[in-house]
Amino acid sequence: MGMGETKWHAATVDETLDEIESTQDGLSSEKATQRLEQYGPNTIGEGEEISLIKILLHQFTSPLIYILIIAFIITIIIDHYADAAVIGLVLVINAVIGFIQEYRAENAMAALASLISPKARVRRDGDVTEVDSTELVPGDIVLLESGDIVPADLRLIAANELHLNTAVLTGESVPVSRSIDPIKSEYTVADRENMAYMGTSVASGRGVGVVVATGAETQIGTIAGKVRETERVATPLQTRMHRFANRISVAILVIAVLLFGIGFWQGIPVADVFLLAVATAVSAIPEGLPVVMTVALAVSVRRMAGRNAIIRRLPAVETLGSCSVIVSDKTGTITENSMTVQQLWTAGNLINVTNGDSSGESEFFCNETEITIKQGTPAYETLLAATLANEASLEEQDDGSFDPVGDPTETALLVAGRKAGLKQHELTQRYPQISYIPFESDRQYTASAHRVEDDVVTYVKGAPERVIGMCDTMLTSSGESSLNSKEVLTKAEELAGDGLRVIGMARAKGDVTNTEQPKGLTFLGLAGMIDPPRSGVSEAIDSCYRAGIDVKMITGDHAKTAQAISERVGIKSDKVLTGEEVSQLSDQELTARLRDTAVFARISPAQKHRIVTLLQADGETVAVTGDGVNDAPALKAAHIGAAMGITGTDVAKEASEMVLTDDNFATIYAAVEEGRTVFSNIRKATMFLLATGVALVLAILAAFLLAIVGVLPRDDVGLFPLLLLPAQALWLNVVNNGIQDVAMAFEPGEQEQYERPPLQPDAGVLSREILERTVIVGIWLAVLAVAVFWYVFTGGATLGYAQTATLTVMVVSMALFLGTARSETRSIFKKSPFSNPLLLVGTITALVVHLIVIHAAPTQLLLGVEPIRAETWARILLIAPTVVVVAELHKRWRREQSIPE
Repeated sequence: MGMGETKWHAATVDETLDEIESTQDGLSSEKATQRLEQYGPNTIGEGEEISLIKILLHQFTSPLIYILIIAFIITIIIDHYADAAVIGLVLVINAVIGFIQEYRAENAMAALASLISPKARVRRDGDVTEVDSTELVPGDIVLLESGDIVPADLRLIAANELHLNTAVLTGESVPVSRSIDPIKSEYTVADRENMAYMGTSVASGRGVGVVVATGAETQIGTIAGKVRETERVATPLQTRMHRFANRISVAILVIAVLLFGIGFWQGIPVADVFLLAVATAVSAIPEGLPVVMTVALAVSVRRMAGRNAIIRRLPAVETLGSCSVIVSDKTGTITENSMTVQQLWTAGNLINVTNGDSSGESEFFCNETEITIKQGTPAYETLLAATLANEASLEEQDDGSFDPVGDPTETALLVAGRKAGLKQHELTQRYPQISYIPFESDRQYTASAHRVEDDVVTYVKGAPERVIGMCDTMLTSSGESSLNSKEVLTKAEELAGDGLRVIGMARAKGDVTNTEQPKGLTFLGLAGMIDPPRSGVSEAIDSCYRAGIDVKMITGDHAKTAQAISERVGIKSDKVLTGEEVSQLSDQELTARLRDTAVFARISPAQKHRIVTLLQADGETVAVTGDGVNDAPALKAAHIGAAMGITGTDVAKEASEMVLTDDNFATIYAAVEEGRTVFSNIRKATMFLLATGVALVLAILAAFLLAIVGVLPRDDVGLFPLLLLPAQALWLNVVNNGIQDVAMAFEPGEQEQYERPPLQPDAGVLSREILERTVIVGIWLAVLAVAVFWYVFTGGATLGYAQTATLTVMVVSMALFLGTARSETRSIFKKSPFSNPLLLVGTITALVVHLIVIHAAPTQLLLGVEPIRAETWARILLIAPTVVVVAELHKRWRREQSIPE
């Protein structure tokens, strides 16, 4: 068993020192040197260096890019260098954008390394000395004081009011106290009160600990190992596009073989058949799709940035739109990460501090920023005690706001008092402090004695059971009366049962700060506080449920607090599952529980990672939020990790695909909407391009077969007439359609997109409805193209003129089809052409460019086109709008059928 695997928290101080062969005075220099050689330096490793060449080559591993490369090679072989240049430009643009995005995904190991303290104070050879933290070894005795970063994993052997900030590891929102007593071996990291782990920091107090693990054996080192071992899963879009490209490749191969077979059977020269196969293959390839995907994702990145979500990896944009489960932290994401007094209880009167509701006689008026309390009432005296017996402070800023300094529980009480007009600095001047007892975990209360006019009053604040035990009377609205301890303790338990942190307040006549066991105090009241839910979170969670997305909350906090928050924000869960319960379940049992459990408390980093991977194995597309080092493995393992921008550590951000600049759960749902919008736009763009490909392939094949049976005559030199040249097909796919297709990326979302269930992982890029429409429209476009080609070519026109007329009818028809392609379900007549002005401009631009191309001499030579006459234009403009009729009829039929995907 390695040093880091031993359950040191279950051993006593003496047992720990004996096992690790050390003493209170530390190691000798000689022994420290030997152990440094044995265990190695106290570092977690930097990870493998990223190869720029590998990143660049990775941009050419997509099946769609393979198709483009093949098209590029073929066009060079047949001496169509202009076509090759266009395809080459597409390849370069795609590679450059992808390279930049992937290069920005830096190694998370560098951020993890920054958590190690550079120096450490240790006892060696009986003396206190300072050493580089990398030289620490198991058995070293480390001294800790306020502000220190813990340099290694320590078993504490001395603790004097020691409180640690452990949020980076456990997610705890407040500093936690530390002791030296042994605890149960099954306790999780969050509950090990006698341990100090690398990367956490000392909030207050002093301590001494013996190093029990260094480097990779520490908790941080274990997390670093998981980050290195965890591979990023492919996004749903990447998976779907991979399948889509593979199917296109197979289809193109089948068509090419079929054409060669027919050509040889008919005795057509090999060169002619080869040119026909190339034209067909180039027509079938949606060359513009990689660029459209990149632009659509980039547009969505900009939109998300405006909604407080920064995307670090481009393909992750769409993943949120496909996610079926959001696994969220509680503190700072669902809640405000700011303790707030919610309720006061005084002498049978329960008061909601946030809205002023009272179950008894009203003592005050309350709004969002102000409380008006009658002086001398129990509520007033309760807040007075909470303000005076307080170690924290509120520092006023230049803009008039206040910066809380100190323990969050203490500052929450100061804020509540300030709302009631009880300002700490004014009160201490009016009632000078005589003596003070700070809070200690053994004592469980704070006491502050003040001169009030000619008397001395001691105000006490602490754990309810401890404070109540010192009291024998209670302040009521009519004065002091005997105390019913059972009633007050029951109320304290009820408030705690609602997830509130409960503090009791009391007062005593005279100075009792020097009394070891004060008695005869007057109980004033209870204050219940909680880190409240953020504004808009409940609505966002409700929207998630309506969109078919399950929400799970995982926290290091206690079960009652987790349950209370989950009920407030509307998270649906049969019960709260704790870390201890999770550890006792097999993977199969936990997977079953995950289907009906949405709230998890006291969860360790390893358990969070396990929950995420089991959800993925169960077929879910998972988004995970996190802010601490402990979240890094789960963030990286998830389909999309979302780190907190304000409270998040650099480690969490580097392991994530998305950073929430406002740390708000509501922002996650906003990003879900953008994710669904971008996938819908990619889907519509794919339909638009694929319909063109289907039309061109069918039209070229039809023209070839018609020529074989004699319906179409051969050209002037006796060759089979080619409906479109490869250069013309490329021009239509890459340039003309590309201008319009890219503008589709700016299409705004539709409400119905946000109320559908997420797509299944095995769903294709195109739904059944969209695939039907693609094929139907493709067939109709092929009919129009062949009809125009046949009419013009058999009417005595040259082959070049017939090809130009065919290209023109495709250009005009596709421009009209684009209007109906803007929505999967809505009619073109219910979509304003001005809701996406770029698309309107793009369509007009594409038509103008086509006019220029067929009239400009250079492009006439390059593409083999020529101007067409007015009567040909008239026929084209007459038949092209029929494509809108066909598409809209299919939409209407599908709406009536309501066939699910």
